Amino acid sequence: MHVFSRRTTPGRIVLAAVAVTTALAATACNANDKKDSAAPAGDGKAKGKNVVLVTPEPIGVNDFLKLAKQGVEASASAAGGTSKVLESKDPTALQQNVESAVRQKPAVVVAVGFEFNDVIAQQAQANPAQQFLLVDSCTDKAFPNVTCAVFREHEGAFLAGAEAGLLTKSGKTGAVVAIDSPQIRRFSDPFGAGAKQTNANSSFTQLFVGGQNPFNDPARASEQTTSLKTKGVDTVMGAASAAGNLGVFNAAKTDGLQVWGVDVNQCPQAPGSVVDNVIKHTDVAVQKGVDQILNATPGGVVSYGLKEGGISLTSLEPGLENSQCGIAQHPDIVKTVQDLRAQIVDGRLQVADPVKG
Repeated sequence: MHVFSRRTTPGRIVLAAVAVTTALAATACNANDKKDSAAPAGDGKAKGKNVVLVTPEPIGVNDFLKLAKQGVEASASAAGGTSKVLESKDPTALQQNVESAVRQKPAVVVAVGFEFNDVIAQQAQANPAQQFLLVDSCTDKAFPNVTCAVFREHEGAFLAGAEAGLLTKSGKTGAVVAIDSPQIRRFSDPFGAGAKQTNANSSFTQLFVGGQNPFNDPARASEQTTSLKTKGVDTVMGAASAAGNLGVFNAAKTDGLQVWGVDVNQCPQAPGSVVDNVIKHTDVAVQKGVDQILNATPGGVVSYGLKEGGISLTSLEPGLENSQCGIAQHPDIVKTVQDLRAQIVDGRLQVADPVKG
């Protein structure tokens, strides 16, 4: 996955699992080599601009990609232009769709995910007048016509961990993680740190799915979740992708664990077991990224966290009462999380980023 944080479906993993570790390393390197900046606000002066979104798979029920589509539609509408979506069905279609998008000569070509790293690099070099926005990943080499929008997932994971620290009865928290990578550990290490923030005596254990299909192995993720249960862990962060988290949630229901989801609201998948979710607002990153490009400040890596509205929790979003999330039953904990969020946003509380060491 992102780079992991994006919801990853089984189809995508079959196509991309072989390359994921390399892509993760390249993204982490690129994001560290360039200075991240907060997302600049567009002034709305650009008009009549068309935007094309290329997705790594059919949007279908993928809420992460649905949000990206909403962001493209909103940014194009605000600029007086139109939007178009090209949905990829296989690896060959990725390149074909990007090339098709470039031939249409839109103001911005938007692509979501590490799967596009190589093709965006190739097309950016071959078409220097075309502007690209790469979301949730970045090319290894910097290009003046490629703007990268990445996320500070660790900030949201820390807040989720703070909830776990207050909810654990055993004092033992844990995480089921797809692979042992700094980028993926953005969801797990800060979870343990957040639990320590609110429960100094808590301990943290994480287990990795690994194997041939680390992002698409719900059975193995379920086994690892049950293994944490045998160690006394009662609160678990599910960082095993959308497919893997199904295994985490199933085990949670059986073993009576409290678990956390990622990217979108996953509480309806296991009502009563899923406490909260680390939300990634692809729509925010897309809309602000396109606005940045249309207002003549393209290029570089822009990170989106709590401050920019790119990262959040379901508990911090409108509609919590209808979310089916367990945290809705704990307004006092929600208030604590709101206070911690404010501290992170204004700089009083620093959350360590595993990618940056």
